[in-house]
Amino acid sequence: MRSALILGLFSLLAACSTFGGGPGGGTIPVVNDPAPIVSGTMRPYQVRGRWYTPKEQPNYEEVGMASWYGDAFNGRPTSTGERFNMHELTAAHKTLPLPGLVEVTNLENGRRVVVRINDRGPFVDGRIIDLSRGAAQELGMISQGVGRVRVRYLGQAPRLGGGVVLQQAEVRPARTPPASQPVPYTAIAAASPPIVAPPPMAQTGGVWVQAGAFADPRAARRIAQRLGDRATVQPTNSGGRELYRVVVGPWEDATAAESARQAVVARGYADALLISSR
Repeated sequence: MRSALILGLFSLLAACSTFGGGPGGGTIPVVNDPAPIVSGTMRPYQVRGRWYTPKEQPNYEEVGMASWYGDAFNGRPTSTGERFNMHELTAAHKTLPLPGLVEVTNLENGRRVVVRINDRGPFVDGRIIDLSRGAAQELGMISQGVGRVRVRYLGQAPRLGGGVVLQQAEVRPARTPPASQPVPYTAIAAASPPIVAPPPMAQTGGVWVQAGAFADPRAARRIAQRLGDRATVQPTNSGGRELYRVVVGPWEDATAAESARQAVVARGYADALLISSR
């Protein structure tokens, strides 16, 4: 009984603490006072006919879709017994230990936060984490509702708080270098002006970086805008299917193009590859 009362007290304190950090410049928390894992949340459980088995996953890192939740659950108890506050940096995960800390990176804009995992979910196919409204806002995901993220498990959460903003996207136009010079790494990582019409690859020559090919032209344009003013959208046909590939370049030699490809990969497009029009 005493242990239960102590655990309840810590949960209440955690719910009342400040989880959020200021804009940018934060660091991953060092946990010297780990909160005890809530044992009841580590048992296998079933939702909508599907079984989930929580477990320790020290090397957990996953890329997938994130959603967020807010008003409908605000003030309700979470799986750890803490009260859900939609403005704090918290989240729900199906199988990681509770409470725990994860680093979440929005792969569309580079923003990063550390959030406190204190609930179970989301129980929707194709989604790996459910963020609080506060976390979604810091990641720039409020308007679209869902976003592609990387989730990395950091370990047990502290007894109080743990959420912090690590990186906010810096919005500034990318400088266009002379045609004879390769695009620097920072130009690819920066935000960019609207897309311009791409030059025909057959006439331009050189080596290009293909960030990906997409069925939705609007999604392709958004990604091209994020990759800089030398990123363009090229319609293509693959097996009778209309696709829109996002390409960056061209570069005169493969070495410069490979540096650019690595920069695109660092922005979250792990399948980026080099293509040549020669």
